[in-house]
Amino acid sequence: LDRFASIRIPGSKKERPPLPHMKQSHSTDWSSTPMDAEDFAPKPLSEREIIALFEKMMEDMNLNEDKKMPLREKDFNTKKEMVMQYISTASKSGSLKNSRKISAQEFIQELKSGSTDERLATCLESLRVSLTSNPVSWVENFGREGLGLLLDVLERLVETKNQDKVVKRSQHKVIQCLRAFMNNKYGLERILGEERSLLLLIKAIDPKQTNMMTDIVKLLSAMCIVGEENILEKILEAVTVAAEERNVDRFSPIVEGLQDNSVQLQVACMQLINALVTSPDDLDFRLHIRNEFMRSGLKEILPQLKCIKNEALDIQLKVFNEHKEEDMIEFSHRLEDIRSELEYPFDISKRNMNKIKLNDVYNMVWNTVKDTSAEGYFLSILQHLLLIRNDYFIRPQYFKLIEECVSQIVLHRSGTDPDFTYRKRLDIDFSHLVDICVDKARLEECEERASELSRKFEKDFVVHQETQALLQKKEERINELEGELQAFKSQYGSLPPGVLPSTRGDASVIPLEAAGPHQLPPPPPPPLLPSNGAIPPPPPPPPPPPLLNGLGIPLVFGGAPPPPPLPGLPGAQCSPPSCTLPFGMKPKKEFRPEVTMKRLNWSKIRPQEMTESCFWVKAEEDKYENADMLCKLELTFCCQKRVKKEEDDFEEKKSIKKRIKELKVLDPKIAQNLSIFLGSFRVPYEEIKMMILEVDETQLSESMIQNLIKHLPEQEQLNALSKFKSEYNNLSEPEQFGVVMSNVKRLQPRLSAILFKLQFEEQVNNIKPDIMAVSAACEEIKKSKSFSKLLELVLLMGNYMNAGSRNAQTFGYNLSSLCKLKDTKSADQKTTLLHFLVEVCEESYQDVLNFVEEFQHLDKASKVSAENLEKSLKHMERQLQQLEKDLQTFPVPENKHDKFVAKIFLVHAKEDFQKLSRMHENMEKLYQNVMGYYAIDLKKVSVEEFLTDLNNFRTMFMQAVKENMRRREAEEKQRRAKIAKEKAEKEKQERQQKKKRLLEMKTEGEETGVMDSLLEALQSGAAFRDRRKRTPRSKDIPQNLSPTTQRPVLKACNH
Repeated sequence: LDRFASIRIPGSKKERPPLPHMKQSHSTDWSSTPMDAEDFAPKPLSEREIIALFEKMMEDMNLNEDKKMPLREKDFNTKKEMVMQYISTASKSGSLKNSRKISAQEFIQELKSGSTDERLATCLESLRVSLTSNPVSWVENFGREGLGLLLDVLERLVETKNQDKVVKRSQHKVIQCLRAFMNNKYGLERILGEERSLLLLIKAIDPKQTNMMTDIVKLLSAMCIVGEENILEKILEAVTVAAEERNVDRFSPIVEGLQDNSVQLQVACMQLINALVTSPDDLDFRLHIRNEFMRSGLKEILPQLKCIKNEALDIQLKVFNEHKEEDMIEFSHRLEDIRSELEYPFDISKRNMNKIKLNDVYNMVWNTVKDTSAEGYFLSILQHLLLIRNDYFIRPQYFKLIEECVSQIVLHRSGTDPDFTYRKRLDIDFSHLVDICVDKARLEECEERASELSRKFEKDFVVHQETQALLQKKEERINELEGELQAFKSQYGSLPPGVLPSTRGDASVIPLEAAGPHQLPPPPPPPLLPSNGAIPPPPPPPPPPPLLNGLGIPLVFGGAPPPPPLPGLPGAQCSPPSCTLPFGMKPKKEFRPEVTMKRLNWSKIRPQEMTESCFWVKAEEDKYENADMLCKLELTFCCQKRVKKEEDDFEEKKSIKKRIKELKVLDPKIAQNLSIFLGSFRVPYEEIKMMILEVDETQLSESMIQNLIKHLPEQEQLNALSKFKSEYNNLSEPEQFGVVMSNVKRLQPRLSAILFKLQFEEQVNNIKPDIMAVSAACEEIKKSKSFSKLLELVLLMGNYMNAGSRNAQTFGYNLSSLCKLKDTKSADQKTTLLHFLVEVCEESYQDVLNFVEEFQHLDKASKVSAENLEKSLKHMERQLQQLEKDLQTFPVPENKHDKFVAKIFLVHAKEDFQKLSRMHENMEKLYQNVMGYYAIDLKKVSVEEFLTDLNNFRTMFMQAVKENMRRREAEEKQRRAKIAKEKAEKEKQERQQKKKRLLEMKTEGEETGVMDSLLEALQSGAAFRDRRKRTPRSKDIPQNLSPTTQRPVLKACNH
């Protein structure tokens, strides 16, 4: 009871000022005074009425449930005394007078009437008094419709062009009404819920109207510290929009208010600055807002404010400086690790903690980039800054734009400045752009290195292939000499000791014995296979050397030594072939998974289809058997339900050969085409003739010779034209040309030979890289240890998954089955066997991933057609044979300028063709060897299909690696997002509790004065305490220690 003995119902002691009578039917006498207290003399009340009035009294006092509970527990007599005191006090203040006198509805009607000037000002003053003196229920009744009308009035007054004294006074009255309306929780929540309220309040800010601006700035400060989550963003948005309309800096009106002589306005402006600067949780954002205030003129005004002796102002300046100092300490801690690596000592002691000099910053940045790749870019930035126009007004705008761009780049993350979009900045994900730039620089460096190594490798590989071709040629020559020697011995007996050195060549004498034993078991040409048993090599013969092994691999028999595949040979004996495995192979382990697993649909290779040197004979997949991996495989690919998969049928594209339409030999048509050609060429006919005779490659082009061959008349027509030499001038141009060219002997073969000469080098350069690519790819596939491990891993997984099916205990599989790994889905349909395989390799067998890099030439080789290569080589061979035949039958030149025979390149072309042909033969042996190594039937699978399947798998594997990485990144992102969400939710609850405590932070007896309490908290500085967890004060830190020697513990806490 003692606590409520001092209950004060806020209200003005003055009577409402009179207003002129309204002319409307609902007019109210604004000058009438409140009724006397005797009119409301208390009558005897029942107990029920006392309890009802008691509840109404607590509701009007804006008490929450926590405050109402202890009051309800009091005895009835105490409640009665409190109710009687409440009625008596309220009647004296006029808040319980008859609603007909001045009701909320009458104020609403007056505001709707659109009254102006003095009448509006008088009405607003009466409304302010009513909002201040009446209980919360009256405020709620008025607020349902009246708040929108008040904001409409304020908007109309703000946009009035003629801002006279009456308009300004009315604006101030509206602000005062809004302040009174917000002096309770209901009004505060309503104002914060109105989207236009903030913008209208900020638009009404006018440094020339000191009192009104003071009230507005105080309201904004209070709203800033108790508003919803995004209230700071909304306030900054409104400030920015209002500034853009006025074409000024957004904080300049607030800073301008600090320059006013009114101390109250200066205190209010500093309150708003502190509320805006201390609210963000992000240090970068706080520094950004504070620096923007400093650039707007606060830096120059602060020394002047310190000279003013005012307690309230000193409190706000102290809050500003303390937060600035603590932010600077936190900022220095961020730079501590970097600064420790620099030679330049950056002094951030107590005496200059609040001021970082420009030279210090520059020296720090310079030491950061010095002697690094960033040094050039830093210099370029400074040089570009020197190019800014030297204009007093333009230069600051350039630097302002640059500063905004730099701040967006540096601060661009989840906590980006919330007002960026309102400044119409470019919204670019610079973090992603920086990553791309770094990756691109690394990629360019790696590509340059890879290109250099690739060129060197290709050059060395071509030399190697040519050397191999030459070596093979010499070996064939040795074989021929050995055959002749054997024949000679069988016919004439042993040679005398002095005869051997004088035989056909010195080079063939030394390799004869060395090459003989290795050449005897596998005869080089396939036709000699039947005579293999007639040669008496030492039993058992050793395996053939790798160079010549390829000659025997393509054969179905797989070579003579392995007896099991060949029934009837001495090694087979009587053991049943179906039970005995060849080449010492052991039966595969039979797996028995605990659950039914999805099947790996691979093409099984039987042991009888393998050769002794086959990869599958040596495969040891058991060494990769791991209980954890198999258990994970079992869980991932267990069979939930059967899903019928329809395999797509791949249709082979039929190569459509373009039919070359043969031209019909008709004199008019020939003449027309020849005339068109000569018209486009525009060279005297005699010069064309001399070019052809001299084979002048500097002037003869491939297209010119092709057109000549295409449009030139037949030899019979040329011979007929040669008889018209005497009538040369009377002939048409095509016929004149025919007369000139009729003197050239064998013109058509000559032109064909010249065209072949011009195209030969290009044909060689087109064929040689394809041969090299296929040869290199075959060698890479066979030699790759990582790929062999991968195949063994797949064999282990497939046998485990196929346990109990017809494909169980498989010894090998067709490599085309690798592409089907992606078709085997997991039980939850979220991953595939290919992705599982990649994950296993990444976790346990990192070296297996290297096969992707080892297959450097596979992509190019997969695009090579062996059939087209063979056709191109046969076409070149026919051209060479035709050229040789033409040269043999070519007549003796009669013209001294005729240099066709001398300049044609038959010998050189034959040598190059033989090298190319040998390289092609070696390529065929290589791919036959590698396909035999993996037990692939050449009759069923072409080399193009084999390489294409492998390249497709390589591409799928690389894609699976990327997809696994993206999946892990997504999972990590989701995990971090979940943690961040939980943390944000927790911090949100903490902020709500803080705001709740701030709203309840008022003295006894002032439960309805919400805005009064907030403004009091702002003025005393209590609202800025514990806004976030503070950095330890300097008294806790020894003054003689710099942050590098003793660093305060900074704990981030969101407001």
